[in-house]
Amino acid sequence: METPIARTSRWRRLLPRKRGRWAAGLTALVVLAGAGTWTATADDGGPAVHRQDRMMRVDGVSIDTSYFTTGGTQRRPAVLIGHGFGGSKNDVRAQAEQLAGAGYAVLTWSARGFGKSGGEIALNAPDREVKDVSRLIDWLADRPEVELDAKGDPRIGVTGASYGGAVSLLAAGYDKRVDAIAPQITYWNLADALFPDGVFKKLWAGIFVTTGGGCQKFEKQLCDMYERIAVSGKPDAAARALLTERSPSAVADRIKVPALIVQGQSDSLFPLGQADAMAEAISGNGAPVAVDWIAGGHDGGDLETDRVRQRIGAWFDRYLKGDKGTDTGPGFRVTRTGGIDSTDGAALTRGASSDTYPGLNSGGETIDLGRRTQTFRNPAGANPPAISAVPGVGGGLSRLSSLGVGLSIDFPGQYARFDSAPLGKSLRVTGSPTVRVVVDAERGDAVLFGKVYDVSPDGKQQVLPSQLVAPFRIPQSQQGRGVQLTLPAIDHQFDAGHRLRMVLSATDLGYASPAEPTTYEVTAAGPLTVPTAPALKTAAATPPWWTWGLPAAAVVIAALLLLTARRRTATPAPEPALAGVPLQITGLSKKYARSAERYAVKELSFRVEKGQVLGLLGPNGAGKTTTLRMLMGLITPDDGEIRVFGQAIRPGAPVLSRVGSFVEGAGFLPHLSGRANLELYWQATGRPAEDAYIEEALAIAGLGDALARAVRTYSQGMRQRLAIAQAMLGMPDLLILDEPTNGLDPPQIREMRDVMIRYAAGGRTVIVSSHLLSEVEQSCTHLVVMDRGRLVQAGPVAEITGSGDMLLVTSAQDVAEPLVGKVAALPGIGSAVRTDDGRGLLVRLDGATSSELIAELVRLDMPLTGVGPHRRLEDAFLTLISGGSA
Repeated sequence: METPIARTSRWRRLLPRKRGRWAAGLTALVVLAGAGTWTATADDGGPAVHRQDRMMRVDGVSIDTSYFTTGGTQRRPAVLIGHGFGGSKNDVRAQAEQLAGAGYAVLTWSARGFGKSGGEIALNAPDREVKDVSRLIDWLADRPEVELDAKGDPRIGVTGASYGGAVSLLAAGYDKRVDAIAPQITYWNLADALFPDGVFKKLWAGIFVTTGGGCQKFEKQLCDMYERIAVSGKPDAAARALLTERSPSAVADRIKVPALIVQGQSDSLFPLGQADAMAEAISGNGAPVAVDWIAGGHDGGDLETDRVRQRIGAWFDRYLKGDKGTDTGPGFRVTRTGGIDSTDGAALTRGASSDTYPGLNSGGETIDLGRRTQTFRNPAGANPPAISAVPGVGGGLSRLSSLGVGLSIDFPGQYARFDSAPLGKSLRVTGSPTVRVVVDAERGDAVLFGKVYDVSPDGKQQVLPSQLVAPFRIPQSQQGRGVQLTLPAIDHQFDAGHRLRMVLSATDLGYASPAEPTTYEVTAAGPLTVPTAPALKTAAATPPWWTWGLPAAAVVIAALLLLTARRRTATPAPEPALAGVPLQITGLSKKYARSAERYAVKELSFRVEKGQVLGLLGPNGAGKTTTLRMLMGLITPDDGEIRVFGQAIRPGAPVLSRVGSFVEGAGFLPHLSGRANLELYWQATGRPAEDAYIEEALAIAGLGDALARAVRTYSQGMRQRLAIAQAMLGMPDLLILDEPTNGLDPPQIREMRDVMIRYAAGGRTVIVSSHLLSEVEQSCTHLVVMDRGRLVQAGPVAEITGSGDMLLVTSAQDVAEPLVGKVAALPGIGSAVRTDDGRGLLVRLDGATSSELIAELVRLDMPLTGVGPHRRLEDAFLTLISGGSA
C-alpha cells in the first residue's frame, strides 16, 4: 500500500507553490535571460521531444522555464503545466514530454519562490503568479510553431495539480486567451479550504508554510496573516478576504472554458466539496465540465497518474485540436474498489460513471439515528485531541497504531455518538451526508467535528471512509435550535448488516479547537440523509486472472513435471541422526544463470530446531529468496545439500509433504468462499480429506465468520491470513513464509505475528523472510543474517539484538532545541536526543509509556510522522551487512 503523503518530499509533489513581489508602477516585461539549452528525448519510437531550458524575466523576477516540442514549423496548440506547492518544473517533465510527443507545444515553469525561480511566494496572487502565466502566454504567442486564434492569442490549455491546478483556473479567469483547462486535486476557495466553517485547519496550514521554506519565504502580509491566526487559533475576516481574493472563486463568473476537474477522494486538504463548487460555477457559465474523482489525493493513495494523463490528453485533443471524434470520457466518473486481487492482495479498482455530474446530494435516502440527547466535554487545552487523519503523514499515523493508538480515535467523554440500526441491504453512499442537530454549549461558540463511520456487525471494527472529518463552528445565535450539518463527501459501500455511526467530537488533531473547557449537549433532530447518486453505473470488472491463469498454469506445471522427471537423479539416503531436525543446510551454493563466478548463494550452512521461529534477514540481493526456493525444491543447488527431517530435498521429494509454504501470494478463486478455496486446494493435492486439519489451521489463522464469505470481499489482511491457513493445511511440521506482511497495516501485521507464534507453539517450526526488523525482533526466536549470498551470523535473537527502551520519534520538520529540552524534561523520560538529520528524536523511556509520550508530543504541537521502537536490531543488522540496504 502506498499507502496512502508521509514525507515532505511527497507534499512537494502534490502541493503547489509560488512567490513574487510585483514592482508597483512597472510595466510587465518578459526578457530572455539567454538562448537557453536544448535537449532531445525519444518516446518509445515516437517523434523525438526537444526541451529548451531558459530563464525569463517578468517584472524583474527570474522565472525558470522549459519548452517541449517535437520540432518543425507545423502549427500546433500549446499547453502550460503548473507544478505542486513545494515542487518545481521538474516534477511535471514526464507529462510535458508526453503531451509534446502527442503534438503540443508545452511550456513548464517553476513558480515564484520555487526551484530556480526568484521572488516571494504570493499564493497565486493575480498581480504576481497569475500575471506570470499571462506573460508566458505572450511568449508562446510569438513562437512560429504555436497555433494562433488571433494575433497574440495562441490556442492554449492549462493544467496542473494542487497549486498548479489552482493557477490553471485563475489563468482562465484572468486571461481570455485560455481555451481549455484541466485542474487536478486543487482548491476553489483557499479560505474555505484552510478555514472551513470558520475553523482553522492548523496542521495543513503549518505544512503549507513549512513546505514553502518557512514564513520568511512568503509575501509579508501572508506571513503576518498566518502567524496571527496560528496564535489566536481562530480565522478572522481579514484572513478570509486575503485568501479569497487569491482564489479561483473570486473570478468564478469569468471562467467560461471547457474544464476537466480531477479531485481526490483521499484528501483532507482540498476535499470533494471544492471540486463540487468549481463544477457548479463553471457549468453555470455554460462551459462543458467533466468531473473525475480519483482514488488518491493529498492524503496519499493511488493518484491514477497514467489514466488521468490520458484523459487530460483526450480533453485537450477535443477542445484544443478540435477533434470532435475524441472520447473525452463521461460527465462524471468515480474510482471504486471492487475487491482484492487474490494474487498480490492489491485493491481492484473500477470506474462508476454517469453522463452528467450528479453533485453531492443526488438520490438521498434517510437513515434513522434516534433522538437521544448526549452530553460531552471539550477538554482544557483541547487536549488530547481526537485523531481522524494526520495531514500528509498517513503512513506515519498508521505506524502509531503499532503502539496501541488506532488510525481513528475518539476519546471517551469527548464526543456524541449516534448509531443506525443494522442495514437490511447494502448501501452505496456517493456525496455528502447531512443531518439536523440541536447543539448547546456551556459558553461561547461550539466547535464540533463530524464524521460517519462504517461499523461491523459485531461492533468491534469501525472504518472512517477516507479518514475524513468536517468541522463546524456553531455560534451562540444558532444554538438551541436545529442546524443542518453537511458531513464529508465520500464514495463508500456500507454492507448489509453494518451500521452507520455519526460522531460529533469536541476536538480533532488537524484543527484548532477552543482552549477553554466547556460542555456540549447535542440532540439528533432528524435522520441522517445520505446521497446515493442512483444514475451511476459501475463498469464491469476486467476478467479475473483465474479465467485464463489456471489453464496456463496447468500447462506450465505439466511441462515442469516432465522436465524434472527426466532430470531426477538418485536421492541420497536418509540420515537417521537428523530425523528430528526440521532443517539442516550444509555448504549450499547456487550460481547465477550464465555465470561461472557470480553466486546467488555461496557455502551457506545453518540448522533450525523444533519450536523455533527463525527470521531470515538480509538486504536485497542477499540470496534469501533463492535459498527458500531451493529449500522448497523449486530450483536445484549447484553444490551442498538441504535436509528436512533427515531427508534430502529434491524436486518432488516425499518429505516436502511435511513442508508448507507461502511465497509471493496465494492464488484464490475470488468468487468462492474462504473455506471453499481451502477445500478445493486440498482436494487438488490428492491427499485424504481427514489429513487436511482444516479446522486446526483455521483456528490458528483466526478468520472466524469471514470463512463463509467470498474471497473478493476480503481485506488484504484477511487474504494474507487465508493464504497462511492454506500453507498450514495438513499441519506441516515446517512452515515457510516469504514476506507474509507485505502490504499489511500495523494491526494486520500484529495479527500475522500472532499467527506465526501460535503455530510454532505446538512444537512446529516456522521460517520467515522479512524486511520488517521490528516485527522479526518481536516474533522470531532465532535469526539467520545473509549478505551477498553468504551467512553473516546465526543465533538467538537475544544474542544478536538484545532489548531496549528506546523510541524513535520522527517529525515533519526540524526539531528545535527548545522542544528537545521540553521532551527530555517530561516525567518518565530518561533522555531525548535529536537524530542526525534533525527531524527526529531518540527518546529513552524511564517509567513513561509509549502512549503517554505520544500524548505529550501532541500537546507540544510536534508534527509527528512516526513513533516506533528503536532497538538494537537495526543497528546490529546494518553493522553485520556493512551498511547494506534492508
